[in-house]
Amino acid sequence: MENLYSKIEAAMEKSGKQYDKELIRAAYDLAEKSHEGQLRQSGEPYITHPVAVTLILIEYGMDSETIAAALLHDVVEDTGVTLEEVTKQFGNSIALLVDGVTKLTKMSFSTKEEQQAENVRKMLLAMAQDVRVIIIKLADRLHNMRTMKFKSDIKQRQKALETMEVYAPLAHRLGIRAIKEELEDTAIEILDPIAYAEIEEHINMEKSEMDNFIKEIKEKISARLGNEFENVYVEGRVKSVYGIYRKVYMGGRDFESVYDIYAVRVIVNSVTECYSVLGMIHDMFTLIPNRFKDYISTPKQNMYQSLHTTVMDKSSSNHFPFEVQIRTWEMHHTAEYGIAAHWKYKAGVSGNDKLDERLEWVRKMLEAQKESDATDLVRSIKSDLSPDEVFVYTPKGDVKSLPAGATVIDFAYAIHTQVGNRMVGAKVDGRMVSLDFRVKTGMIVEIITSSAKDRGPSRDWLNIVQTGEARSKIRAWFKKERREENIAQGKEDIEREFKRNNIVLSEEEYAKFIDEVARRQKFPSTEEFYAAIGYGGIALSKIIPRIKDDYQKAYKTDEAAKLEKAMAKNRKEKKTSSGVIIEELDECLVKFARCCNPLPGDDIVGFVTRGYGVSVHKRECVNVINAINSESTAGRWVNARWDSAQFERYMSAIEISANDRDGLLADVSIALLNMKIPIHTLNAKECKDGMASIKITIEVGSLEQLTKVMDKFKAIRGVISVERCSQ
Repeated sequence: MENLYSKIEAAMEKSGKQYDKELIRAAYDLAEKSHEGQLRQSGEPYITHPVAVTLILIEYGMDSETIAAALLHDVVEDTGVTLEEVTKQFGNSIALLVDGVTKLTKMSFSTKEEQQAENVRKMLLAMAQDVRVIIIKLADRLHNMRTMKFKSDIKQRQKALETMEVYAPLAHRLGIRAIKEELEDTAIEILDPIAYAEIEEHINMEKSEMDNFIKEIKEKISARLGNEFENVYVEGRVKSVYGIYRKVYMGGRDFESVYDIYAVRVIVNSVTECYSVLGMIHDMFTLIPNRFKDYISTPKQNMYQSLHTTVMDKSSSNHFPFEVQIRTWEMHHTAEYGIAAHWKYKAGVSGNDKLDERLEWVRKMLEAQKESDATDLVRSIKSDLSPDEVFVYTPKGDVKSLPAGATVIDFAYAIHTQVGNRMVGAKVDGRMVSLDFRVKTGMIVEIITSSAKDRGPSRDWLNIVQTGEARSKIRAWFKKERREENIAQGKEDIEREFKRNNIVLSEEEYAKFIDEVARRQKFPSTEEFYAAIGYGGIALSKIIPRIKDDYQKAYKTDEAAKLEKAMAKNRKEKKTSSGVIIEELDECLVKFARCCNPLPGDDIVGFVTRGYGVSVHKRECVNVINAINSESTAGRWVNARWDSAQFERYMSAIEISANDRDGLLADVSIALLNMKIPIHTLNAKECKDGMASIKITIEVGSLEQLTKVMDKFKAIRGVISVERCSQ
């Protein structure tokens, strides 16, 4: 155990910071004594976990109080130590941190949704008081994700999904890049292990070639800049696995079109030098159009600042597009450590107005969801804290940052509540647009408002807006201004849902039943319950399953219940819009695995990725063969088959190997034109020994059609082989 504390001492010494070692030693001693005899599921003494969390926080330069609280973060939750004892020995500040983290440890996505949402609300309340609470929690979750292999499969998936939906977005908004990326990568490895393995394989296949290429680029940049600037640092970086996953698997792109998998980062002393370096980079390399982003003049909401540009080095033997990121040292520290940079590089944070300003979004989110269904809070974290942002301008030049996908209505409410409430239209770059128009970076948006006093939002806007802030403001308006209308709307909505779910009651039974429902939802009267449904404070879809269960227990006969159960049992499969039938699942998102590109006619199988739909593979896919009998994926394979009654078009990739000759590419293109086959991508390259390789992504309707296309290619002069390949 003394060896464990020596690791803490060594880490503190290496950090160069002045720590209160007496305080930290006392916290360690109490933690070690309290957790004595407790073991983790790995079989290690439990004290190894708080020590690991502490080491992460020392690496991030957190202060002595945070380090002490990290050592003690589980003692109140898991041992006989009380919060009063912690307060008496270590003071109020550390006790508040321990108390905040203790509440967070009760979060679980395996419990009822309302309980989950209330725990998230508690987390944000604790964070609003002291942001160090969430920094400790992120370090705690990071170590848990690193050791997740010792948990059961179902626990792994639950924690991974929780991590993706709550903790990674929070780490992103706080700007703690390394923690965010590691949380995302470890989570997606659990949720979609086949895609994760394919991305790792792709990176490893090109690693040697790309390492040499990046080394060559770094040397060129260093040689050019070294004579012009002092203290210049140039480094290479590889995009995170989840960053690639989002673009390739969720965005439908192929690996070759993701230009920022590999990047070079240039760090200089001042903002002026950043723009000077940008000019030199554009002078040295060929600029790729529409790939420049200036996050220095317009920082991201998480404080991130850098210049990004994508270029190509035509003088190199490898013509890879690559990204160059340019920033100052201060920007670099903020990009790596985010909020934690305040503790790592600054003397103190008390009375720091800038820090308070950067955490204002926490208070706004809590205020926005104050009158709404608690589950909206989780949805707001997932949508409003999205890593993808757009920067939109008012006609006066003010910039508003919004999550990708936001509409002009979201923009109006981001300006001011009254601007949104009185909105009647919008102009984008001088042209009128519809209210569901999605804004993009660089657009100038003018909101047209009405001066009428009774003007207000439409209920339909609730289905259009993307941000929690806009949604909560619309609901607040309806709650305040349209009470009678809300009651009528709520009653109509619930009666419609009752009819749809076969809930049939007499007038007397209905009145008694709805009173009981309102009471369980903590409303003082049925009218208040109706009103909450009417203005959107309660989502009916969330409470109807419970209402239906209560109805069946109280009013339905055993025979009727058995009949409904039998009918449900017979509904074993549902069609999806993809042309594939997934057995045993009522509704699911279907995506086709890019490693094998299945087509109608292929024997297929589905893999449940938990939160990311069902990934459909060919049964003969090498990834399926390697993983289908693995314990880690047991229970996640489902039967799938093609829907013969539904006609769809599918993407398929083909690789042609041929003797290089003039006119080869034209012959391939003409063959596709004659067959009227749509082409999505076509890449050709010279190979060694007079050979050429052509990779084509085309759109076909079946395996039979693809076979005919491949036969046509084989008949072209000089073609040696035609194979299906990954996109």
